[in-house]
Amino acid sequence: MKGFWRTFARLRSVRSYSVLSNDQLRINGVKDVIAVASGKGGVGKSTTSVNLAVALANKCQLKVGLLDADVYGPSVPTMMNIHQKPEITRDMKMIPIENYGVKCMSMGFLVDKDAPIVWRGPMVMSALQKMSREVNWGDLDILVVDMPPGTGDAQLTMSQKLQLSGALIVSTPQDVALIDARRGVRMFSKVQVPILGLIENMSYFKCPHCDEPSFIFGSGGARKTAAEMGLQLLGEIPIEVDIRKGCDEGIPILVSAPDSVVSKAYHDVAQNVVMRLEELSKV
Repeated sequence: MKGFWRTFARLRSVRSYSVLSNDQLRINGVKDVIAVASGKGGVGKSTTSVNLAVALANKCQLKVGLLDADVYGPSVPTMMNIHQKPEITRDMKMIPIENYGVKCMSMGFLVDKDAPIVWRGPMVMSALQKMSREVNWGDLDILVVDMPPGTGDAQLTMSQKLQLSGALIVSTPQDVALIDARRGVRMFSKVQVPILGLIENMSYFKCPHCDEPSFIFGSGGARKTAAEMGLQLLGEIPIEVDIRKGCDEGIPILVSAPDSVVSKAYHDVAQNVVMRLEELSKV
């Protein structure tokens, strides 16, 4: 046990990675791996990842895992209300911690809550390798990977080291966010990862008093971008106070308010994701 945790302390000694064959790219027992990505931070990527995973598990009745690959800013422990270290098997693999029907793994499980992750690229790459391949995921229908924001080394490594079934791009309707979303689409295209579609987060705010929608970040931006790039818009998620409360309290809105408008929106996204994976499997 102590020897296992010491490997994380020695990550700075790692300088290279082995090249994996096509067969080795797959994680044993995992049918599909999907990346939830964004061209920039602050668009609600992790919130979308968590609620999508919960929707896939509870609404679509699938076996689901959630990998928090955002090493520098892990949010899954808080959003999924998990505050413990994973146990280790005899063959030195971590056992993902399950909550709300989703098996989770995050760097946040392995370091102190307020500890900064001050690591260079090779250390981050090694940590991502351990959290994806040195984990006893069991049999999963879908592993949702909450990617770091941007289009740097971590994103390229995860795209090349895992056999991704597809990528979801999260953006707000705002032009500034959509510019970076386009970059994310092109990055995945360059490494030959299919784009499942775009998700427009913070699509609108509905006044709780008069039900009048306010398009704070603009209207229809992701729909227009998807059409221009020949992609599908998989869903539009509104802004609601309950989403933020659920994230802070560790109770996803699909659990606290399963019949709400927002929960239905996440459910629709989950169903669209499943349909897109089925479409791609036939190509």
